[in-house]
Amino acid sequence: MSTIDPTVHVSVCVSCRRALMQPSDAPPDPGAEAPFERPGPALAAELTRRFAGTPHILVTEVECLAVCKRPCTIALSADAKWTYLIGDLDTLAHAADIEAGVRAYAASDNGIVAWKERPTCFRKGVVARVPPLPASLNEAAE
Repeated sequence: MSTIDPTVHVSVCVSCRRALMQPSDAPPDPGAEAPFERPGPALAAELTRRFAGTPHILVTEVECLAVCKRPCTIALSADAKWTYLIGDLDTLAHAADIEAGVRAYAASDNGIVAWKERPTCFRKGVVARVPPLPASLNEAAE
């Protein structure tokens, strides 16, 4: 019988690009590519700072989570728990809510946090919920 790893993995996409807002008085340049930012590294740094004293929550920068139209995106995963992909996140606006959502996920038995207990950015940002691998379910039942 194997032991289930209690570590929660917070994977932060660092590939996503988000268009920067242009000043309203700037003349449009139809041939220019819109300026953009990559919000993932800043979000990963902020979450790493927030979870620094929490050994069972690991924040990792990852390349492309394939949710490019909804930057910034994270994935929450853990052994024997559902995995969530959550997009449309912003470091400044959502950092505290993301922290609360990750802690609720970590405290759950199966990764499913009651709808009303999820931060609004999680409720609105869910891209996908993926079931645990069958081997993890079998080990959890033993």
